Amino acid sequence: MLLVLASVPIASQQPERAEQLGRQIDRIFKDRAYDPSRFGPARWLPDGSAYAIVERPAGGGTEIARYDAVSGARTVSVGSAQLVPPGATTPLDIADYAWSADGKRLLIFTNTRKVWRQNTRGDYWVLDVDGGRLRKLGGPKAPEASLMFAKFSPSGERAAYVRGNNLYVETIDTGAVTQLSHDGTPPPSGAAWAAATAGTIVNGTSDWVNEEELNIRDGFRWSPDGRRLAYYQFDTHGVGNMTLVNDTDSQYPVATTFAYPKTGTSNSAVRVGVVAASGGATTWMKTPGDPRQTYLASLDWVDAATLAMQQLNRRQTQNDLLLADAATGAVRVAFSDRAVSDRAWVDVQSDITWLDEGKTFLWLSERDGWQHLYRVDRATGTPTLLSTTTADILDVAAVDTAHHTAYVLASPGRATERYLYRVPTDRAGDMTRVTPAGPPGWHSYTIAPRSALAFHTSASFDRPPAMEVVSLPAHEPKRQLTDPSALAARVGPILQPPVEFLTVGIGNGVALDGWLLKPADFDPARKYPVIVFVYGEPASQTVTQNWGGGRMLFHRALANAGYLVVSFDNRGTPSPKGSAWRKVVYGTVGDLSSKEQAAAIQQLASERSYIDRTRIGVWGWSGGGSNTLNCMFRFPDVYKVGVSVAPVPDQRLYDTIYQERYMSTPQDNAEGYSTGSPINFAQGLKGHLLIIHGSGDDNVHYQGTERLINRLVELGKPFDVMVYPNRTHSISEGLGTTEHVYQRIARFFLDHL
Repeated sequence: MLLVLASVPIASQQPERAEQLGRQIDRIFKDRAYDPSRFGPARWLPDGSAYAIVERPAGGGTEIARYDAVSGARTVSVGSAQLVPPGATTPLDIADYAWSADGKRLLIFTNTRKVWRQNTRGDYWVLDVDGGRLRKLGGPKAPEASLMFAKFSPSGERAAYVRGNNLYVETIDTGAVTQLSHDGTPPPSGAAWAAATAGTIVNGTSDWVNEEELNIRDGFRWSPDGRRLAYYQFDTHGVGNMTLVNDTDSQYPVATTFAYPKTGTSNSAVRVGVVAASGGATTWMKTPGDPRQTYLASLDWVDAATLAMQQLNRRQTQNDLLLADAATGAVRVAFSDRAVSDRAWVDVQSDITWLDEGKTFLWLSERDGWQHLYRVDRATGTPTLLSTTTADILDVAAVDTAHHTAYVLASPGRATERYLYRVPTDRAGDMTRVTPAGPPGWHSYTIAPRSALAFHTSASFDRPPAMEVVSLPAHEPKRQLTDPSALAARVGPILQPPVEFLTVGIGNGVALDGWLLKPADFDPARKYPVIVFVYGEPASQTVTQNWGGGRMLFHRALANAGYLVVSFDNRGTPSPKGSAWRKVVYGTVGDLSSKEQAAAIQQLASERSYIDRTRIGVWGWSGGGSNTLNCMFRFPDVYKVGVSVAPVPDQRLYDTIYQERYMSTPQDNAEGYSTGSPINFAQGLKGHLLIIHGSGDDNVHYQGTERLINRLVELGKPFDVMVYPNRTHSISEGLGTTEHVYQRIARFFLDHL
């Protein structure tokens, strides 16, 4: 009787808790009540003293405004009247734009249509700013909204673009169009999105996996002298097709098919060609190795005669910087960066800065166990260490060549934070902090040309982002761009008590960073259920001293509904703790992460008497969905409830570039794939499991969830499934979708935890 009476107050509160939690989730995701104020998007102008923003005046239309970065003085660079095409009455709606190098012409992207993933096609118009002439690119044969990635030549006299998987150049004054490639496979007529299918030739853009994993989208580059173009060609013959089925938008199902190489299968053959802007034969660069067993991860001109390309081997344990003679196609290896061990991978350089008129370049490498900045001699390939601080450099934000300085992002000793530092580029030296001392936080920068000014965004877990213009290197505030005070006042009451950042030792000298959220009415004498938010894979951290937006506020709402919410970054996540920390998971992604996640929550529970060890739940998305399954299946006595969103239950079903980077191929590492894939441990499920997936997920396919469903059915395991028709990996398309997803997750924990 006493036990029954003791449970009555909690049970009686459940409907009220559920109603309050539901209202708060709607405020976060439906009403957008806590969205930060926006600035821009803005672009620095070439002289580095001003920026431009596309704006929509109160009277209607679209214009491009110029702002002095320090004073805020505003002028109109391009007015709405200039953007009205001949014969039209309304101005073009600007989706994107670019200036010619001399600033006399403006290239406008409008009337956009989704192709696939991040790629879009549309119409491009060129405006002569002084004369006012506005003309459409593409020529009379171009269908509406069929052009992609248009770019001015260095002189601004011509523009190149992709149409129907072929590359074209158009002379702007005359409208004369020259087709440069002729073997591209035209996309299906009227296709809603035309990803490359097996047997497709793609020129000047990318196939699915290279766009997703290597960020190759606009796959061509003008030479500095404007005489030639270098471009990617992808040959998808032999690549397996993935098919998504849309059951809801028409009377009969519609299938969308695209080339998607799953682990261990054939990749596209990728090569780079150089063609004259006036047309003619393509000269193909003679890159070494099998083009289906290597990756060309970048493409840039060093000078008018030389191309630079990063080439990875298939296992991604070596990254070679190749220099190619554009006229002959001859290639040599200028520098080779190798993984720190055979059981590791090497990362692609997001940007390579050339110095000394192309004689040296900057490169981030882990060759000494930390990600340090090196200066590499082009002729000899000899790297010289620049950053001597024993700490990882996470990214190069800008290079100030006039002052021999690189601005880099790092956080020595505090893996959860980010700050701006300076590193000399002409000698070895320690990093010098640029971000002023202050409360722990997360700082990001968009640095202007010439590096005298920057957009600076500062935030923390409990502090909404604020944006300002600062001068460099002094970091003096010049002008506030966003004011977070109203949002801070509005959101303040639900950010109590403050987040607790913590460190949990799990044995063998390993300590994991974590954070903990508590209810507003937290009572340390009570026992609380716990929800663990997990990602745990090499692509992302969850434990950062940064504003987390809607998802963080969702976790706050769960906390105020009576839960403790925690997160840990296990080894293998991209924390700036040295190469050994990040690369220890090589070969068995999913195994170590779940073990360390389970060890961390058990250790925390042993230290905190208010944690109810009989009521521990876990949830995550994508890689976090996979780790949720691994936690539930491998540690059923620890985790009682799990919500797995868009998981990869069988790692053999994911793409080559991502999964093989961390696992090698299934042919070479069958045991690792078996050990890392949660589907092989499904027999361990004891608790309550909800699986959520979008049937239109082109990234992590619903196919994997269906295989897991079959396995759980075969094992006789009870579980729940929520499928969102035609939604992609973000499960965000369609009215009400985002709030519905989070309401469903919350209800599952309320019902079972």
